[in-house]
Amino acid sequence: MPLYEYYCRKCAVKFEVLRPMQDADVAATCPEGHANAARTLSMFATVTAGGSDVPSMPSSGGGCGCGGGGCGCGR
Repeated sequence: MPLYEYYCRKCAVKFEVLRPMQDADVAATCPEGHANAARTLSMFATVTAGGSDVPSMPSSGGGCGCGGGGCGCGR
C-alpha cells in the first residue's frame, strides 16, 4: 500500500496516511481530528553511499547535455 502525504488547513500540520491507491484522493482526517485534509505532492530523492544517483554531465563541449536542443539551451 502506498504512503500519501496530507496537509490540514486548520492546524497547519503535514501528516502521512498508508492507504489503497483507490482512496488516494479521499480527504483524510488529521491527527488532531480535523476532517478534509488535502493530499499534497511528495518530493522523492535517493542517496547512496557512493554518491548521487544523478548522472554526471558530459565533460566534452560543455552545455546542459540535452543532446540536441530539447530543453531550449540553444544547441
